[in-house]
Amino acid sequence: MASKQKPGIHVAWVSVTYRVVLAAVALLVLAFGAVMHFAFPQATETALNTVNHFSLEVLEKIAGGAESTEKPSANSQQAHFTNLDGTVRVKRANSNGWINADYNIPLEKGDVVQTGSEGIAKVVLGDGTNYTVKQDSLIVIEENSVNERQQTNVAVSVTTGTVDLSTGTYSQGSKSQVMVAGATASLAPESAAMVRSDPKNDQYEILKEKGTVDVARGGESARLADWEKVSYQSESPRMARVKEAGPPTPIAPANMAPLFAVAGETRPVDFSWTKMVNAAGYHLRVSRNPYFSSLVVDRKIEKPGAEIPAFGEGAYYWSVQSYDADGRESVESEMNRFTIIRRGKDVQAAMNLEIDPFVQHGHVIEVMGKTEPSARVMVNGREVPMIGQDGSFRYFTPALPNGESVITITAQNAKGGVNTQQKKIVIQ
Repeated sequence: MASKQKPGIHVAWVSVTYRVVLAAVALLVLAFGAVMHFAFPQATETALNTVNHFSLEVLEKIAGGAESTEKPSANSQQAHFTNLDGTVRVKRANSNGWINADYNIPLEKGDVVQTGSEGIAKVVLGDGTNYTVKQDSLIVIEENSVNERQQTNVAVSVTTGTVDLSTGTYSQGSKSQVMVAGATASLAPESAAMVRSDPKNDQYEILKEKGTVDVARGGESARLADWEKVSYQSESPRMARVKEAGPPTPIAPANMAPLFAVAGETRPVDFSWTKMVNAAGYHLRVSRNPYFSSLVVDRKIEKPGAEIPAFGEGAYYWSVQSYDADGRESVESEMNRFTIIRRGKDVQAAMNLEIDPFVQHGHVIEVMGKTEPSARVMVNGREVPMIGQDGSFRYFTPALPNGESVITITAQNAKGGVNTQQKKIVIQ
């Protein structure tokens, strides 16, 4: 059979993709780089650093090619919870639904935080400003950013309820503000204030506790003195200024202090606080919860201290106010927490408790140690959920605020043996 193929030049080819070519080039470069590294290690490292820097610049330009050529003046940053108790909910800026608050939830601009009738939350923003959101309150994070010069700009509006706030140390040019019903309070570093919003009764207040607090509303502005308060209604033409009495400072029991009681028995507790000038007496309150909805002590006392009997095992919270001859009370003091821990009658019932060096994960502290295998361990009054068969334990604290915190670790066995240790930690 005669061939049908016509005479001429025939060209054969193999398809080669860009991927194959790039892979081959990469292999050659790697091989060459390996040879050069062993022959000239120092020169090779310098050349690689230069190439890496150039490559990163190229990639950044390519990645930003589709974006605006304008450089943003500020970058958003996240806030977070450092304490949660009771009912606390969050509504994200891009959502219409509410979720339960959690330590792992980052808070951003536009997010809303709401506490229930038995709920308290502590929030820390990017500049270190701490907000204690008390029960039946709602706040909105209006601003939380930092610019290229590391100047921060944070702002929170209080829609309803009561919020205590304190600023940290931040750079010059930064701003920390809180807004309530048309008024804006600007706080300098190391300042503290209390803001109260009651839209139902049309009553709004801003109280300065320390530092520098400037309040602006409409065309009016005021720099507040320590324990001075401005109050107004939504239609008030001006703000009223009133000097408040400062609260006593709690001394004992110290915050997070463990107090020991014999098993099956109650024990008295000695309370003390600083003496206030012109105080006719003091109002002591002790509760089983941090929102003081159920009081175990509600007593007026003439002296700056008292022994209160019959405290059983468990955690307690206390605060104190002073009052003058007319019965007008000061603002509340800081709230302290103490724990009554059961202890055996036998003094020989002491037990072993070894604490490893703390491990810090940002604002969270990892507490590790070893005790008796069947023991109960508490960190700042909160139960460690699991003890190993060899007595080892591990516990992660809730996120702690900036500054100094005290961590109390207590181990307790079935015989009533107790061992407790306290250590200080500084969060920066």
